[in-house]
Amino acid sequence: MGRLNKLLTRKQILVLHGPLGTELEYMGYDVSGKLWSARYLLEKPEIIQDIHEIYLESGCNIVTTATYQATIPGLMAAGLDFEQAANIIRLTVQLAHQARDNYWQNLSSEQKAQTIYPLVSGDVGPYAAYLADGSEYNGQYGEVTLQELKDFHRPRIQLFLEQGVDMLALETIPNALEVHALTELLSEEFPQVEAYMSFTAQETRKITDGTSLKDVIALVEDCPQILAVGFNCTQPQLYDDLLQEIHTLTTKPLVTYPNSGETYDGATQTWHHSHEGEGSLVEQSLHWIHLGAQIVGGCCRTRPAEIAALAQAVRKQNE
Repeated sequence: MGRLNKLLTRKQILVLHGPLGTELEYMGYDVSGKLWSARYLLEKPEIIQDIHEIYLESGCNIVTTATYQATIPGLMAAGLDFEQAANIIRLTVQLAHQARDNYWQNLSSEQKAQTIYPLVSGDVGPYAAYLADGSEYNGQYGEVTLQELKDFHRPRIQLFLEQGVDMLALETIPNALEVHALTELLSEEFPQVEAYMSFTAQETRKITDGTSLKDVIALVEDCPQILAVGFNCTQPQLYDDLLQEIHTLTTKPLVTYPNSGETYDGATQTWHHSHEGEGSLVEQSLHWIHLGAQIVGGCCRTRPAEIAALAQAVRKQNE
C-alpha cells in the first residue's frame, strides 16, 4: 500500500497545490500560447519551483508537477526533440522534489510531527490541454482513437514513475474515451501506481462530453489504481448535485477542486467573470468534505491565500 492509499484509508483530508498558470499571471508572466505555464519550464524553471514552495508554505499536502500542458508531443511541437522533451518532464518532478525538500528542512521537529509529509503528484492533464483549444470545456476530441490516447499518455506516465512521483493526478478529464484509455493504461501497464481521477462537467449527471456519470464511474470502478474520483475546474454551483450522484455510484473518496466560478473562453484563452458566487472555497470545501471529499483544493483563478485558509480549516478536520 502506497502513501496516498494509507492516508485515504486513515480518513485524512488532503489539500491540493493550487494553479500554476493563475499564479504566474499574477506575477506578471505571459501564459498565452499552446504551452501556457509550461513555457517557463523552458525559460525560467526556478519560478515554477518558487510557486511550488509558496503552495507548500500555504499548507498543501500534494505538490502537483507543472505538466498539465507539458507533454511530449506538445514540447516537440515547440521545437524540442524527443529526449529534450523527456528531460523537461523529468525536470518537473525534480523541481517538485526540490521544493518539498526545501520546505521540509525548514520545519522544526515539532512542526514535522504535526504535518503530513507532502506527496509529489505527476500531473496527467487531458489530451485537451495539448490541443489548447478549450476542449476541456466541451470534450470534443475529433477523430482521435483509444490507442492514440493511450500512446499520448503513456510516455509521460513512464517518466513520472521513473523519477519517483508518489502518485498521479489524472485531472480535468472531459471525454469518456480518454477515461477508457487512462483506466486501461493503468490497469494493463502501470499496476503499481496510485492515482486519483477528476472530470470536468458543464451540467449535472454528465461529464463534459455528455457521457453519463454512471458510465464513466463504471470504468473507474474497474481500475483499482484510481483511489479517489471527483471533479475539478468545474463551476462550484454544480458540485453538490455531482457529488451526491457520484456518491451513489462509488465508495471511493471524492475529489473537489473547483475553479473560481468564472467561465473560460478557449478561443481567446481568457476568463470571464461570473456573478454566481456561493460562498468561499473554505465554506464550499467543508460542505463537500461532509459529502465524502478527501482530496480538496482550488483550480483556475484561485490563489495561495485561499489554499492557506483551506489548509487551516482542514487541519482542524484532521485532528
